Amino acid sequence: MAPRAAGGAPLSARAAAASPPPFPTPPRCPVQLLLLLLLGAARAGALEIQRRFPSPTPTNNFALDGAAGTVYLAAVNRLYQLSGANLSLEAEAAVGPVPDSPLCHAPQLPQASCEHPRRLTDNYNKILQLDPGQGLVVVCGSIYQGFCQLRRRGNISAVAVRFPPAAPPAEPVTVFPSMLNVAANHPNASTVGLVLPPAAGAGGSRLLVGATYTGYGSSFFPRNRSLEDHRFENTPEIAIRSLDARGDLAKLFTFDLNPSDDNILKIKQGAKEQHKLGFVSAFLHPPDPPPGAQPYAYLALNSEARAGDKESQARSLLARICLPHGAGSDAKKLTESYIQLGLQCAGGAGRGDLYSRLVSVFPARERLFAVFERPQGSPAARAAPAALCAFRFADVRAAIRAARTACFVEPAPDVVAVLDSVVQGTGPACERKRNIQLQPEQLDCGAAHLQHPLSILQPLKATPVFRAPGLTSVAVASVNNYTAVFLGTVNGRLLKSPQDCPRTLLSPLAPVPTGGSQNILVPLANAAFFQGTALECSFGLEEIFEAVWVNESIVRCDQVVLHTTQKSQVFPLSLQLKGQPARFLDSPEPMTVVVYNCAMGSPDCSQCLGREDLGHLCVWSDGCRLRGPLQPMPGTCPAPEIRAIEPLSGPLDGGTLLTIRGRNLGRRLSDVAHGVWIGGVACEPLPDRYTVSEEIVCVTGPAPGPLSDIVTVNASKEGKSRDRFSYVLPLVHSLEPPMGPKAGGTRITIHGNDLHVGSELQVLVNDTDPCTELMRTDTSITCTVPEGALPAPVPVCVRFERRGCVHGNLTFWYMQNPVITAISPRRSPVSGGRTITVAGERFHMVQNVSMAVHHIGREPTLCKVLNSTLITCPSPGALSNASAPVDFFINGRAYADEVAVTEELLDPEEAQRGSRFRLDYLPNPQFSTAKREKWIKHHPGEPLTLVIHKEQDSLGLQSHEYRVKIGQVSCDIQIVSDRIIHCSVNESLGAAEGQLPITIQVGNFNQTIATLQLGGSETAIVVSIVICSVLLLLSVVALFIFCTKSRRAERYWQKTLLQMEEMESQIREEIRKGFAELQTDMTDLTKELNRSQGIPFLEYKHFVTRTFFPKCSSLYEERYVLPSQTLNSQGSSQAPETHPLLGEWKIPESCRPNMEEGISLFSSLLNNKHFLIVFVHALEQQKDFAVRDRCSLASLLTIALHGKLEYYTSIMKELLVDLIDASAAKNPKLMLRRTESVVEKMLTNWMSICMYSCLRETVGEPFFLLLCAIKQQINKGSIDAITGKARYTLNEEWLLRENIEAKPRNLNVSFQGCGMDSLSVRAMDTDTLTQVKEKILEAFCKNVPYSQWPRAEDVDLEWFASSTQSYILRDLDDTSVVEDGRKKLNTLAHYKIPEGASLAMSLIDKKDNTLGRVKDLDTEKYFHLVLPTDELAEPKKSHRQSHRKKVLPEIYLTRLLSTKGTLQKFLDDLFKAILSIREDKPPLAVKYFFDFLEEQAEKRGISDPDTLHIWKTNSLPLRFWVNILKNPQFVFDIDKTDHIDACLSVIAQAFIDACSISDLQLGKDSPTNKLLYAKEIPEYRKIVQRYYKQIQDMTPLSEQEMNAHLAEESRKYQNEFNTNVAMAEIYKYAKRYRPQIMAALEANPTARRTQLQHKFEQVVALMEDNIYECYSEA
Repeated sequence: MAPRAAGGAPLSARAAAASPPPFPTPPRCPVQLLLLLLLGAARAGALEIQRRFPSPTPTNNFALDGAAGTVYLAAVNRLYQLSGANLSLEAEAAVGPVPDSPLCHAPQLPQASCEHPRRLTDNYNKILQLDPGQGLVVVCGSIYQGFCQLRRRGNISAVAVRFPPAAPPAEPVTVFPSMLNVAANHPNASTVGLVLPPAAGAGGSRLLVGATYTGYGSSFFPRNRSLEDHRFENTPEIAIRSLDARGDLAKLFTFDLNPSDDNILKIKQGAKEQHKLGFVSAFLHPPDPPPGAQPYAYLALNSEARAGDKESQARSLLARICLPHGAGSDAKKLTESYIQLGLQCAGGAGRGDLYSRLVSVFPARERLFAVFERPQGSPAARAAPAALCAFRFADVRAAIRAARTACFVEPAPDVVAVLDSVVQGTGPACERKRNIQLQPEQLDCGAAHLQHPLSILQPLKATPVFRAPGLTSVAVASVNNYTAVFLGTVNGRLLKSPQDCPRTLLSPLAPVPTGGSQNILVPLANAAFFQGTALECSFGLEEIFEAVWVNESIVRCDQVVLHTTQKSQVFPLSLQLKGQPARFLDSPEPMTVVVYNCAMGSPDCSQCLGREDLGHLCVWSDGCRLRGPLQPMPGTCPAPEIRAIEPLSGPLDGGTLLTIRGRNLGRRLSDVAHGVWIGGVACEPLPDRYTVSEEIVCVTGPAPGPLSDIVTVNASKEGKSRDRFSYVLPLVHSLEPPMGPKAGGTRITIHGNDLHVGSELQVLVNDTDPCTELMRTDTSITCTVPEGALPAPVPVCVRFERRGCVHGNLTFWYMQNPVITAISPRRSPVSGGRTITVAGERFHMVQNVSMAVHHIGREPTLCKVLNSTLITCPSPGALSNASAPVDFFINGRAYADEVAVTEELLDPEEAQRGSRFRLDYLPNPQFSTAKREKWIKHHPGEPLTLVIHKEQDSLGLQSHEYRVKIGQVSCDIQIVSDRIIHCSVNESLGAAEGQLPITIQVGNFNQTIATLQLGGSETAIVVSIVICSVLLLLSVVALFIFCTKSRRAERYWQKTLLQMEEMESQIREEIRKGFAELQTDMTDLTKELNRSQGIPFLEYKHFVTRTFFPKCSSLYEERYVLPSQTLNSQGSSQAPETHPLLGEWKIPESCRPNMEEGISLFSSLLNNKHFLIVFVHALEQQKDFAVRDRCSLASLLTIALHGKLEYYTSIMKELLVDLIDASAAKNPKLMLRRTESVVEKMLTNWMSICMYSCLRETVGEPFFLLLCAIKQQINKGSIDAITGKARYTLNEEWLLRENIEAKPRNLNVSFQGCGMDSLSVRAMDTDTLTQVKEKILEAFCKNVPYSQWPRAEDVDLEWFASSTQSYILRDLDDTSVVEDGRKKLNTLAHYKIPEGASLAMSLIDKKDNTLGRVKDLDTEKYFHLVLPTDELAEPKKSHRQSHRKKVLPEIYLTRLLSTKGTLQKFLDDLFKAILSIREDKPPLAVKYFFDFLEEQAEKRGISDPDTLHIWKTNSLPLRFWVNILKNPQFVFDIDKTDHIDACLSVIAQAFIDACSISDLQLGKDSPTNKLLYAKEIPEYRKIVQRYYKQIQDMTPLSEQEMNAHLAEESRKYQNEFNTNVAMAEIYKYAKRYRPQIMAALEANPTARRTQLQHKFEQVVALMEDNIYECYSEA
């Protein structure tokens, strides 16, 4: 907050003015000036904190609403509204953290989906701006791609305008990403915003935004994840956006002009690297222009230095944009008037004294004050890293006019240029406009016909007026022609730089010993009028001494005594008003006093006496002491003590930096300047590396030859080292390898002797390029060679201490780079690990190589070089199934495909990424045993052969890529086909382990498919043999006796057995084939869903009306008001679903006033808890108030109270408590079992509302895929069009018990409908023509909601048998066959339509309804596939005849298993989605309600867990999910056929059984609907139990949290329903039972006390006279 606080100077002035002047005002100085002077905090002191508001998270922005006296503060994840008087909290709002991803669109974007994981992300505020004209606070954060909110001025916790707006049904609002992506979406990326006032006669406000680019290619974009960039297209660097909250909300945040793309400034994609814009501030100048004056918007920004470019520096820029300033003025495009010029803040010392980067600006009346900083790392930055400069706005205007003149009148290319890096620019250069006289308006603001935008090449220059470290912000105040500049620092200090005010002058002061008394003189400037004022000298906290005026320019601090326990301490000296410690004189260059303590920090004599150079008067006497006034000058110190030297050797040429450590190594550098020797060779100390007494770093001189001697240091006395330093001659002999690629990266080793010597080693390749990553020993040097320019031999130089090269004539050959020509295979399982063979040339130079995959790849893998042409690499694992480019890193350098660049196959950027090769990642292969068993028994010692089934995939794996293991023993693979793997184990398996896992491995993927269970011991085998022998003997006897009788039975049994085995094989193969085909179809379907409009979800309002009013409401008859269906040009029918609750309240205008008043009063009564509870109980006590009425009332109440779900929930809970009390007294397990009361239906509706998000976001997709899978599976076989029975089904009653062979037919169909012209449609030759039409319509209209499809009776189907013959195909015509007195419906086989036949379908103007619906045809006259049996006559037949007739069809029950097996995966996915908890969206309503049930059970002493389980099951799975499973038409706009309904009933029954806790009593007579999923039910039950346990383990919700959640649900769907219609329907019940309701209200004390019965009578009085009359008129 310190930097921002600089803007608060006016508050401080106001606070100061509240206190009376502390002394008489001299007549020569204005009072305002004195106050300004005394307010300024010298560096010695600090402003006193008057009020404080702590923020738990870092603060980002603040805004001051002066008119309201309010401060708005934006912090990370929080917004605060504070009182300006005392900073007390008035309102706050939480705006984070939220689940988010920078790779995802904002969730406010309709239909936005994202495959990337969203993580909990902090929200950093980017824009906080006031819009007083509209009463708004504009708040933009870093989450959701820089999303903005319009909050209420005066109550920051409230959102004033919802955006995106809730669209009315008739006029949907289109929301684009560019309307949501406003600010930068990264915490460290800059954003500035400025609310622009509306122009005269124009619309609302506008928002100028400057945002740093954070998209692909920037340092802010997530690494190695994705190329999906939502920033470039949708978020320009500079834009002016509409902020008219009172106009058309569909235009909110859009770019202000039409066409919208023109009112932005966006850097081209290829130029973003060179133009990285960082924004500092946006401001208007002048802020209040006089009438007729032109207002300008300014942007202060930096064009940041390029990363890695040492010569590149940041450029400070000031950009100006013109704004419309009159009712008739035209709004210009942003780029038309945009012009930028550089700001240069530099001293007189040239480029080294340049402050290149802008930090903060503040516009004053005539000048722009700006704080700059030096580039990081520059030597000058250490001394004065920041400075303040001032620029004149008049100079800015003159420079802009001169630049436009130089561009269009007298072109001067060195003055101005057109910004060709901007997408919306005119380009390419300035040109003289002949015969055009530029007007002043055009000189200032440009024009559409002039080149734009412009950049002035010469910067506006200024010299620093103030320098100091750590400056971060600036603010300026002017008082009576005096200007005070307030500067904020990085450590929270506030500096002030006034001009022409009394101030202290810097005067050097000698250091003072601790505890000594001194008089200190302080010189002053501009203090003549100030003389005589009572002052004090302040040296920090509680260090105050008297100040005495010596004359008008000097003040003396008397008898100053300062103490310190440090070696030395700097005390700041400042003058303050006596008795007023917060009032200081200004000290632009603060004075300081150094106080020293000799006893501290000097452990030896040299350090003690060496302090004399610092002005410390110390003497060594058994320690360091203060030298007394009569003590003699200090003498000499003991001889130097050398404790260590480093290194111990160096080259003969010298130059080694020798470090000597010890004690008493001189008092100052001059003591040892010529006193360090190695034997007879001098070592020259380095001044900047010398540490008094403790360390000397010197440069060794050259030696005449090899020698070894001690090191001596002479500082008046001589000290000697224990270790010797040796001069040696390093030698090099050879280098290996002698060659490497010119791309560099080869690791070479240089062999020689004495290579470890010296302090600095360099290996130079080609005399200039350093060899990096040096490692050395006594005999070798290892380093990495740099990149070479050309294939050629280059010398390698080894040099020590930057002297000459060591002789050795080393040469390294740069060769042509290795080339990769191909990789194979190009597919990999997603787990990775598949061996990829890399082919190419010159791999003999490759020392190491790795393989990486872009975007989706996990860790890179290390490869193996086989020879000069082959490399093998294990494929890296991947995050998802996709195709991605491959990178290779050879010798640590990224492989660049030079051949592809030369042949123009790739651009250089792609070649640098090695993008020529790609890997396709596919799902991991899946395996199982042949019979899918999990346990395989095996006796030790016997041969073992395994048959492993492999699911079909597209990986193309070879036999050597599979590894099968049983335990640790390999299974030898013998046969591999597309679907089967045979392997055998020849060695014996030890029986000690008992169980061994059977594991198959492909690359990194491992799958345990079964467990091998080994047989028993030898004793068990012997016993088994004996038993078997006895049994065999008995069997032989029995066979001998019954041989004759059993021959026929044996033959029959063998035949039956073979049939059973064949049937089992067929079923298994049918399941596998069906599942594979279905998987392929469903994969295609899933892709189509992603590409097209997605799943056909019903809108929320239609979901509600269908679930609330299925068949039990009085509104049911009016539920669907369908107009006559008319077909549009695409052939789809328009049949919008309407409902009375979704439309207008249709009453005559004459009745409306009374009825609206009555309904309003009735609504307030229903919102009274006491009335509503009495009302519901009173109605339920009436015997003629049937279940249908109760359901209707509950649903109407839900609609009426939908906007107040928290109140609705409280009513429901209170009614449920009454229900629980009634049930607990009887049988508590029966509670909520049915829907027989109002509250039970209310609970159903409540669950539907609360679970809708889960249904749509989590369960919707697997549910829809299951429905599609059921439909596709049914359509794969024959379906009897009249009976509806099918070959494939889950329901026995709908099974076609005949073996009717059906062959597929692929038909080429043309149809001008649903957006496509022609398709290949798959049908069966047994399909009727209506069935074929339905399949064709489904193929053409699969991306269109079902309600918009044409119907089969609306179209004709024509077959073109030849170029001249065509036939209209119908179910019945003159060619229809008659069998057994019944006419058979025509099929494709009847018409002999061949494979690939050409058909055309067309809409018909007039429907032919003579046939009617096929399934409604009289079975006595018509049939399709099978003749119906005379079931009525069957009881008259003998039992034997009946049995014989029914035995044979039962064999077709196996098709139920086939269908079940095929659909199993989709059902499992659905149940898993229903019974799982998403971490990002936990089921809050379920948790809340289950906790409520547990609380109620505990209150009533119900501890039976079964009872609670039943309550929960009756509340959610059976009440909500079973209803949804049986009625998909409640959720999707689809056609639910009778056959699909029958299959769903079986699935719903399985779900019900899974949620039950009672044991399943199943036998041979049990219905197949229960038997079909009996095997899976136990596993499903575990999932249900786990789900309930996870709900129980969730953190409990408080009432406030749940109410907030419910309020949000209400908000999401507000104004969806006409509550007046619902109220009127409810009133009908009130009117019908008026006497009973009145009696109940009279009997209730609370109702009587609040006079609810009188209010009810008022409602009746308003409504009674005309409601029925009005309704009849309506």
